[in-house]
Order: sequence, then C-alpha cells, then structure tokens
Amino acid sequence: MDKKRVAIIGVTGSVGQEFVQSLENHPWFEVTQIAASERSAGKDYLDAIKDASGIIAWDVDGEIPEYIKSMTVKKIDDLDVSQLDLVFSAVESVAARDIETKMAADLPVISTSSAYRYEEDVPILIPGINDDQAELLETQKKNRNWKGWVAPLPNCTTTGLAITLKPLLDKYGVKKVMMTSMQAISGGGRSGVSAMGITDNIIPYIPKEEEKVRTETRKILGKLKDGKIEDADIRISCTCTRVPIIDGHTESVFVETSSEIDPAKAKELYNSYNQNISVQGLPSAPEKYYAFHEDPTRPQPRMERSVGGGMTTTIGRVEKEELFDHGLKYILFSHNKKMGSAKGAVLLAEMLYKKGKI
Repeated sequence: MDKKRVAIIGVTGSVGQEFVQSLENHPWFEVTQIAASERSAGKDYLDAIKDASGIIAWDVDGEIPEYIKSMTVKKIDDLDVSQLDLVFSAVESVAARDIETKMAADLPVISTSSAYRYEEDVPILIPGINDDQAELLETQKKNRNWKGWVAPLPNCTTTGLAITLKPLLDKYGVKKVMMTSMQAISGGGRSGVSAMGITDNIIPYIPKEEEKVRTETRKILGKLKDGKIEDADIRISCTCTRVPIIDGHTESVFVETSSEIDPAKAKELYNSYNQNISVQGLPSAPEKYYAFHEDPTRPQPRMERSVGGGMTTTIGRVEKEELFDHGLKYILFSHNKKMGSAKGAVLLAEMLYKKGKI
C-alpha cells in the first residue's frame, strides 16, 4: 500500500526526536517533511540538533535514523500541506495553538501539547482506552470548518492513571481516586529540571500538573453522548512530584470502587483486557498492553521501561484498601517518553488510520 506522507513539527526537540525514532521504517507512515523554529530552518537535520558547542544533542536511546540525517528542516510556514496526509506536532503549548490551528485547516494533526485538550469538541485520546471518542473529530471538523482536526494526547502523568482505571471503571465502577506520582526528570523537558535541584532530592510540586490529571482523566473516561463528552463522575485527588529517575513515571494509586474487588479479580480483569484490547496487531502496539505483577518489589523504573518497547503499562503491589468499603491500591509504571509521548502518538495515528480517519 502507499504510505501516508507525514510531517513532524518541532522535530529538533526531545519529543520531536522521539517521533523521528518511532517513525523509522514505519509500514504505514513516511516522514517526508520536517519543521522547527527559524533558528533551525534551512539546516540539515544533523546540523540542526547540534548544541552551541557543536555537539549533536540526541536525547533518544539508539542511533539517529539514517533517513532523517540529511533531510532539510523547514520553517513551519514553508511546509507544503498539499503534499502531506498527516502532521505530528511536538511543539510547546504556547506556540502550538496557532501552529496546530493553521495545520488543522488542511490536515489531521496529532499533538503532544495541551493547546487543544480542554476544548469541548476535542477528544483526548488514548488508543485502546477511549477509541469511541474519536467520532468527536468529525464534529470538530464541522464546528471549525476545517478539512482536518486536532487530536491531542493527554499529559504523560494522566496516561498511566487513565489506562489502569479504565478496566476497573468498566467492570467495578470507580468513585474516588487518590494518586501520588513519582515523575521522571525527562518529563520536565531539556531545561525543566536542574541537575542540582533534583540530585538527592524530591520536588514535591509540579505547576499545573495536578489540575491536568484531574481534568483529563475524567474526560478520557467519560462517555460520548449527543456529540459531547460527559465527564466520568469520579472524584480525583493527586499529588505530583519529581524524582531523580531519568525516564518513566511511577504512581501510587488508591481506588474506591462501586462493587467488591480484590487482587485476584484485578489480575483476571487486566489479563482479560490484554486478550481483547482494540490496538492488538497495530505496528506500535506492545504484545501485552498491561503487565500485572504479584512480586511486591515491582514495578521498578529500570526494570519496566523497556517492556513492550516502552508501550506496556505495568501494575504491581495490588492490595485491598481498607480505607474504603470497596477499595484497591496499586503501583503503576508508565513510560512518559514512549506511551506517554511520541510513540503513543504514533499508536494513536495507527488507530485512527485503521478507523478511516486519516
């Protein structure tokens, strides 16, 4: 089949680099144009990612793919939209609003930014969790008179929480959630966390993070009715912290369910979701969407971040919670730079392609 022609905007940043790697030799998508700031425009990609001292700043595990090295970085305004089928946006949120609005007038846009997440006609999609909300993209196109649409990923901290809550909500109901995150330094971006600030330390506050988790989780787990998303009726309290871990977010979760649940039922539930998850067989999907551990020492970031190519969500320390009449507590691990970022966006593109949206 002919591959879909895609552009990566923000291609020189850490998330843009993850897109570059995630799309290498992709069977359905081919990167044909790349764009970044005016500072990088006109340069070959290798030159564009050099720092001030001339050293190549490649933030991703593995080698730089050959296909991208000599490709010329364009100004965003110089992208030829007539020669594209899809745009991946890895732009910071301040600039993303204008850029994604302009691109969506002509093309589908899949974004890692928060610029459009909280709009009424914009679903926050996690492939395998709320695929049915993709129908809202058609409403969005009509509302805005666009040829394309904008489909943003959630905040990377929301991703693991929503993924693990979905089966519990469907089978047992979810009333209340308390969560404490232990988030990797890579989630703060290149300039987001100083080495002196995080070494031998925990940062107990991440600006706006907790509000994002509460709002996004309820929206993702909500129901699409009459062209609108009705948020899930779940009370969520969270404390988001930064810890000296390179990659991968760990979260401690307490859940009050509507009906009785125990660890054995939870294991059976997640295993059954693995058998029937909608993304099975997609190129970027892991063999197992969920990994369930009975070993109380798991999950651990160094052990889990490579599982499923960073696309598997790991659950462990699953116990009954006595604070609630019906309660469960568990620890989850989710890779913020893979499932929670560019590779998750590529999986979303695959799901939407399969649905005929691209």
